[in-house]
Amino acid sequence: VSGTMNISGGNSVTEFILLSFPCPRDIQILLFGIFSLAYILTLMGNGSIICAVRLDHHLHTPMYFLLANFSFLEICYINTTVPNMLANFLSETKTISFIACFVQFYFFFSTGATETFFLSLMAFDRYLAICQPLHYPTIMTGHFCIKLVFLCWVSGFLYFPVPICFMTQLPFCGPNIIDHFVCDPGPLLALSCAPTPGIELSYSILNCLLIFVTFPFILGSYTLVIRAVLNVPSAAGRKKAFSTCGSHLIVVSLFYGTLMVMYISPNSGNSSGSQKIFTLFYSVVTPLVNPLIYSLRNKEMKTALRKVQMSIKTIHRR
Repeated sequence: VSGTMNISGGNSVTEFILLSFPCPRDIQILLFGIFSLAYILTLMGNGSIICAVRLDHHLHTPMYFLLANFSFLEICYINTTVPNMLANFLSETKTISFIACFVQFYFFFSTGATETFFLSLMAFDRYLAICQPLHYPTIMTGHFCIKLVFLCWVSGFLYFPVPICFMTQLPFCGPNIIDHFVCDPGPLLALSCAPTPGIELSYSILNCLLIFVTFPFILGSYTLVIRAVLNVPSAAGRKKAFSTCGSHLIVVSLFYGTLMVMYISPNSGNSSGSQKIFTLFYSVVTPLVNPLIYSLRNKEMKTALRKVQMSIKTIHRR
């Protein structure tokens, strides 16, 4: 009876407790230090790529314009989780308000969806450049590239609001403890005191569509690219094409590998510990390593980054 009264009376939960990584205080401070360093390095790495593309006119091409946008997206992506996680390590209460939890949820998932669209667009760009080199300059014009980038951002941010709005209407009458460091659909749906099969199904369908439409498209694009590269007569040409595509494929593998394990079903039976590890991997580790993957395997990017470094030193000397 009390459960029914709670449901009809609406939400009695006004805030959630994000357990994050429950451990002794000294370990919490150590984790704060590790994740602070990872956060700063991520901002610096992705920021350096944006600066390099902006300052070096040799990089004013669609491929690097997409890479700069992708780096900006990675900065947005890590900002949806890590600042709150860092505050949580030092907090005694570890609370997040009901509204802040769903705002974080929306931006975390929207930037994640945008990332899948960007990886698809970057694969399409490489396909056109390598498989259709004569048509590439006329198809992938600056204007068309800007339109596609805009479409990726808009599509990503319009993908999840409807189910999230429905979820905010669910009755949450306690408990309010989320065994995670981010407001994630699985733990949130488990806290609702009303059955949620419709919302769970809608999330699974949306996630499946997102993954199983973009992932085969990316794989198909790179399969055609690899086939074309193998037909390139010069060894140097083959090496350069493989180097660029290799970087993209490593990023795709890291991102989609963990995504598939986590989000095909929000309550797919993963333990809270493994959920945290997988989420940590694609939300913190991949934005950290992506600048390294893209810059270490790319001669033009390394040259541009050196120029940025030199200009910063010159400014300091003044």
